[in-house]
Amino acid sequence: MKMSRLYADIKNVMDKDPAARNWIDVVLFYPGFQAIVIHRLANWLWIETKYFKWLGRFFSSFGRFLTSVEIHPGAKLGERVFIDHGCGIVIGETAEIGDDCTIYQGVTLGGTSLKKGEKRHPTLGAGVVVGAGAKILGPFLVGENSKIGSNAVVLNSVAANSTVVGVPAREVLAQLDGKEKVDSSDFEAYGVSSPVNDPIEIRLNSLIKKIQEQDEEIELLKTKLGHKDN
Repeated sequence: MKMSRLYADIKNVMDKDPAARNWIDVVLFYPGFQAIVIHRLANWLWIETKYFKWLGRFFSSFGRFLTSVEIHPGAKLGERVFIDHGCGIVIGETAEIGDDCTIYQGVTLGGTSLKKGEKRHPTLGAGVVVGAGAKILGPFLVGENSKIGSNAVVLNSVAANSTVVGVPAREVLAQLDGKEKVDSSDFEAYGVSSPVNDPIEIRLNSLIKKIQEQDEEIELLKTKLGHKDN
């Protein structure tokens, strides 16, 4: 691994995690950083060598033992990928992660097909943030700068610059100052902040409100007509 790339990975952790005091902390105590460094080596052995793929698997398994982060040596990671906490993350063989992505603990980038030789796992565009516990399953694209809410299950492609939550995941809407979509400041990696609502929840609440208004109007008409319930 080039020293410039190693330095960029260390700096990326220090920039994104306020708890990181110095580079020694990052190197010795950050499993996300350690998992990425080990994966870089495992991926090189898997991609660039013909007879040492088994060694790539060995380093991948060692990385899982050391960090509790499982990354298949065939997965492709971009620059400045930040894995926060890391425990329980699973990244499949044909997964691709773009530059400047952030992945929290418990995330799965999994596949829904068992056919060898085809892409089975998702591709994350640059700048994607995946909240804790989210599952992204299938060979589709998550557009750049998108955000996946905590514990969401994503089964279809996600448009760029959007936020999705729920099971199955749906794009969320924010009812703030007339805005239709969620700003990045509204997103929380361990859930979704209070101004953000599931679009189905919004529609159901609207229907309930209309029913209540109709009931009130009916009662008012009954009163005016002198009608009394038996």
